[in-house]
Amino acid sequence: MHFTVPVKGKVHWIGVNDRRKRLFENIWPLDRGVAYNSYLIVDDKTALVDTVEDRAAGNYIERIESLLQGRELDYLIINHMEPDHSGEAKDIVKRWPNVKIVGNLKTFKMVEGYWGFGKDMLHQVEDGDTLDLGYHKLQFVMTPWVHWPETMMTYDVTEQILFSADAFGSFGTLDGGIFDDEINFEYFEEEMRRYFSNIVGKYCNMVQKAFAKLQGVPVKVVAPTHGPVWRTNPEKVLGLYDKWSRYETEEGVLVVFASMYGNTEEMADYIARKLSEEGIRNIRVHDVSRTHISHLINEVWKYKGVILGSCAYNSQMFPLMEQFTRELVHMGVKDHLLGLFGSYSWNGGGVKNLMKFAEEIQWEMVSDPSEIFGQPNIDKLAQCDKVAKGMADKLKALR
Repeated sequence: MHFTVPVKGKVHWIGVNDRRKRLFENIWPLDRGVAYNSYLIVDDKTALVDTVEDRAAGNYIERIESLLQGRELDYLIINHMEPDHSGEAKDIVKRWPNVKIVGNLKTFKMVEGYWGFGKDMLHQVEDGDTLDLGYHKLQFVMTPWVHWPETMMTYDVTEQILFSADAFGSFGTLDGGIFDDEINFEYFEEEMRRYFSNIVGKYCNMVQKAFAKLQGVPVKVVAPTHGPVWRTNPEKVLGLYDKWSRYETEEGVLVVFASMYGNTEEMADYIARKLSEEGIRNIRVHDVSRTHISHLINEVWKYKGVILGSCAYNSQMFPLMEQFTRELVHMGVKDHLLGLFGSYSWNGGGVKNLMKFAEEIQWEMVSDPSEIFGQPNIDKLAQCDKVAKGMADKLKALR
């Protein structure tokens, strides 16, 4: 990119789009790419709020130089040390060797491990501390584990801008539109929830603690490090993150199956049909071997009901289903309805181990599990009715 975009006051957006990276954190698919947002404040004192991924930086330094017009960079504020936001810090220090690095104690422990900057370069802040740039007055809010232990936010008291680090972010590049009033948010919503559920979802309780800290603080602009900048309707993104971190879901059912030879898949389709006959309209059926786990986790955050089915595999559940269930336990996902089913040929194991998952995750079971020996037929499939009806009844009772 060869341009910068004014945000508000003396704040400029100098982010970059990354359409080359295939996997975020080398695990989550970037079907629509990702944007790294960075912000430069050109005031009596100058401050750079977060940087960008070094491999996607391009002419990032030159864009900063053009805005500074020969002035020094006084501060580099690091809200979050993950390399997609701190990746250009070393080059920033090389270009402006007198810059002060602003962060908290946990930030600087990581700074030492990454770059070994001298203590004379560091400006340590604590919760509620302020930094006066002239017109802009910055206040620092510690928000640990949203989603690393050192994470903090920077609040511009003057223009009421919340530089929120990874919170309120999204997957997806910014294709021309930078601000919420310049985009069709329907295009972003799925990717925003997938970003939240995969990256931040494990720390929902810490997101709620961050909201408690921000209660009563007027926010006119939410400026995250990924995704759109919210200047017209910041309440929209704040409300979505609040909803998702409370595990508030829509009426609907995610059916995920693991099937080697089609028997368990046939059960999944039968259950989905019975759910439809019971009046459930939002039904999504996925093969765990074909749909990436990040999209499955995204839909767990969307729908109240989850029905999982696995064939037996060496007396266990199918390995990719095991991975999916392990990830759900690891993330500590709460407050869902659960149904289970499966099939086997020579020995069980799929349903038995799904039941172990159910005991660990502690979601409300809608019925006893259904398990079929051998190939399904209409008589065998009838036992799946209890899973579908149990789920539908529970969902309709919540209307």
